[in-house]
Amino acid sequence: MATKYIFVTGGVTSSLGKGIISASLAKLLQARGYSVTIQKFDPYINIDPGTLNPYEHGECYVTEDGAETDLDLGHYERFLNKPTSQANNVTTGRIYYNVIMQEREGAYLGKTVQVIPHITDEIKRRMLLLGESGEYDIVITEIGGCVGDIESLPFVEAVRLRWELGANETCVIHLTLLPYLKAAGELKTKPTQHSVRDLSEAGVQPDILVCRSEHPVPLDLRKKIALFCNVKQNAVIESLDAETIYDVPLLMRKEKLDERVISKLKLPHKSEPDLDTWKEFLGRLKNPTSEVNIALVGKYVELPDAYKSIIEAFVHAGSANECKVNIKWFQSENMNEENVASLLHNMDGVLVAPGFGERGFKGKLEAIKYVRENNIPFFGICLGMQCAAVEFARNVLGLEGAASTEMDPETPHPVIDMMEDQKQITKKGGTMRLGAYTCELKKGSKAYNIYGKSKISERHRHRYEFNNKYIAAFEAAGMMATGTNPDTGLVEVIELQNHPWFVAAQYHPELKSTVLNPHPLFVKFVKAAINNAKLK
Repeated sequence: MATKYIFVTGGVTSSLGKGIISASLAKLLQARGYSVTIQKFDPYINIDPGTLNPYEHGECYVTEDGAETDLDLGHYERFLNKPTSQANNVTTGRIYYNVIMQEREGAYLGKTVQVIPHITDEIKRRMLLLGESGEYDIVITEIGGCVGDIESLPFVEAVRLRWELGANETCVIHLTLLPYLKAAGELKTKPTQHSVRDLSEAGVQPDILVCRSEHPVPLDLRKKIALFCNVKQNAVIESLDAETIYDVPLLMRKEKLDERVISKLKLPHKSEPDLDTWKEFLGRLKNPTSEVNIALVGKYVELPDAYKSIIEAFVHAGSANECKVNIKWFQSENMNEENVASLLHNMDGVLVAPGFGERGFKGKLEAIKYVRENNIPFFGICLGMQCAAVEFARNVLGLEGAASTEMDPETPHPVIDMMEDQKQITKKGGTMRLGAYTCELKKGSKAYNIYGKSKISERHRHRYEFNNKYIAAFEAAGMMATGTNPDTGLVEVIELQNHPWFVAAQYHPELKSTVLNPHPLFVKFVKAAINNAKLK
């Protein structure tokens, strides 16, 4: 079967949830037996989001092959339980970079290089790339931004390749908003009409409209939208606000979104979607038998999207434990020796989040000192692990001034230091230790017992590492290096003996947690928090 292509565009406003709709549709099609993948095209000129502040686009998601990507790829992986790669996220910057490099190499000799056809041809090439691999029955392409934005125009223009592929080979889904005017007491369709008009003026007529709304969309309004937007009435899909993002596949199934797509693409109805496992996950999630409060200590706590994968990993782990996980947000900048006890004493567990830079570093050290001394389950990730090492060096080993050279280049005790192969690097984009690396766990350690095996693979995003010169002193005092990279000796996991649950990892376990495979570290951390709550 030739690969079919689905394009998802958005209108009226951003943040409507194109990524969740794309992932939900992909899940439904996958549950019918089709092989599906999703790719995201972002209209910004950065080559990738690796150098962006989380305040711009939320977390930077890292794939197995080390691509720094948009956070929507995390949704794709969590829903489909399949890894994505460099090929699944493309930016305007990457497109222009590829075209300019070809121009410099002489690929267009004698030609004037223009947005059309050269930029749009490169976009089309990337749109078809995954489909040409032969691995997938269906490729879903999410176009970032809003229809009508200047920066999105080349991508919308490229979607016109549907006429080159054939009428039954592609499907365009347009996600739009039906605002509710309280004074008038009704939903308004005019913004949707204008959005579809803009899309049509660009040469792309949507096949299906997914209408985000806070209120049910009545039949007469669906008829009106279908009439004015030139789509079939049954192709006007209602998308109400959901209790969790994991409800959306079931809501879209109820609205028959997958059936409309299958009909448009002339795909055989392989079978009804098998969503039993998904429903079991939701059943456990919505009917918890216990409840815990877990503190997330970080410097972007006013922006939860900066820790999106961590939040979702707690959702997966909560369901696995039939436990409601309440994440309590603590700004590490505001945490100090005087207030740390009052802030954290009621917490059942504490996670110190990843990040970069000195801001909030001292507060993280205070949080770790408190949970270490008071036997509260602790989980450190990336910078959280480095903070745990610095705190232990200062307060247990008595190494005055111990620090990471990221925070204090002149520290007399660099227990965390820049990796050797990073010291000569001056360019910032895509130059960190990125992607999946092997880690070997010591038998008998907590980490080994949690994973149930000695060799694991986890994803990384860092420049600094534990300084192995201090391993002997750390282990003599009870902080064990229980996970190391077999090729470099890089310490990947540290854990404290004689503590209920004190584990910190240099890698990012949250990036591999999915609905079907919740990450074991998060599952056991939540379990430890449940046990701690019972002791109170």
